[in-house]
Amino acid sequence: MIRGYVLIETEVGATLAVGDAVRAIRSEYGTIVSVDTVTGPYDVIVLVEAADLDLLGKTIMHEVSPVAGVQRTTTCLSVNLA
Repeated sequence: MIRGYVLIETEVGATLAVGDAVRAIRSEYGTIVSVDTVTGPYDVIVLVEAADLDLLGKTIMHEVSPVAGVQRTTTCLSVNLA
């Protein structure tokens, strides 16, 4: 299982709508585990899980990034350093 944190910058005034739209996604590639609106340089943080890196990428590229109001995404992959 691959986990990624998708850091989303939204258009001005679109944060709540983007958060709601991402929460409503029923992905065919991975699972949207959580969606949080936040303060700071990013507006929304999404935790996504998928069976492999390709499916994680498809979830982000085909389902999260196209949401109206998403300006830019940055994905941080979770790693186990133990």
